[in-house]
Amino acid sequence: MRKATAVVGVAALGLSLAACGNGSESNNTTGANGKPTLTFMLDWTPNTNHVGLYVAQQLGYFKDAGINVKILPTAQAGAETSVENGVANIGFSKLTDLANADAHGADLKLVFDLTQKPIARWCSLKSRTDIKTPKDFAGKTFVTFGSAEQSASVRQMIRFAGGDGDFKTATAGTNTFRTLTSGKGDFAGFYANWEEVESQLNGPALNCFAADKWGVPGNPDQLGFAVKNSWLKNPQNVANLKKFIKAARRGYDYALANPDKAADILVSQTKTSHLDPKLARASMEKVVKEGYWSGNGMNDETTNGKPDQKLTATLNTEDGQKYLDFQYNAGTYTDSHKKKLARAPQAAELSTNKYVE
Repeated sequence: MRKATAVVGVAALGLSLAACGNGSESNNTTGANGKPTLTFMLDWTPNTNHVGLYVAQQLGYFKDAGINVKILPTAQAGAETSVENGVANIGFSKLTDLANADAHGADLKLVFDLTQKPIARWCSLKSRTDIKTPKDFAGKTFVTFGSAEQSASVRQMIRFAGGDGDFKTATAGTNTFRTLTSGKGDFAGFYANWEEVESQLNGPALNCFAADKWGVPGNPDQLGFAVKNSWLKNPQNVANLKKFIKAARRGYDYALANPDKAADILVSQTKTSHLDPKLARASMEKVVKEGYWSGNGMNDETTNGKPDQKLTATLNTEDGQKYLDFQYNAGTYTDSHKKKLARAPQAAELSTNKYVE
């Protein structure tokens, strides 16, 4: 799971804010072509969650919109801290990470939601025949980066399935698959559109469960673009953000219509990441089939039997609030002094759909 950097980011946020102040509120630069340049920070190693950005870059959609875009690799501090401090104008994040960051003093907002369905999965090796439902996670070892959010979700899944909710933890290494196969852990978190696909292609085979099917309310995985609220006070930044979102959306729509070509663009534009072309293509196939971005997959009931594979891009605050309330009641969100917040983070305050046209 991508949480390795995010956990470090939240922990370091207070120190970063103190060291860097409020960051730049209008740190756009102008490229040689005279167009403004926006910086975008990834949240994890490049994968199909980011494919629309690379498509828009390669096919000239950003230039058509009148902007330059520089895509930055993820930083150890995390995209949230980097956007808060002005290192990047925009970052890839998710609603619950913004809730954590803002509780620690940041002032961020989600302005674009890519994933319309939960994509996190909680998996054991398929060879573990003793694990048939999340109930069987009870008493076993969860491979984790130490996220309170993940632990709360797993505990709820176990209880929903009829278990007592107790489990042990082990720190994830650089390769979660290897941690499981070594016997140091029994189950872990993965992404359905990436690691689960990887396991299907290359092994080891996994047995996976989706949290929303096992008692966790709402959508835990509203992933998208985050900006700093004060950055939005500059009208030029708002204009550039709208251009960015429009071009990025065009890139994601292209990816849905041309999944193989988009996967190939992702691989060619991220050569230093050494992505497996087969994995990228298979991942895009799963994204389209399951409707993670559009909300309508091949197996969903749709008009005339055909799913709408256009990007939705807007955040469902009702689903978001259900999940935020659940995590708040589980004690996940605390302030910089590790005290529980006076109220649950509010999805309507942490996000807006006004810039999605």
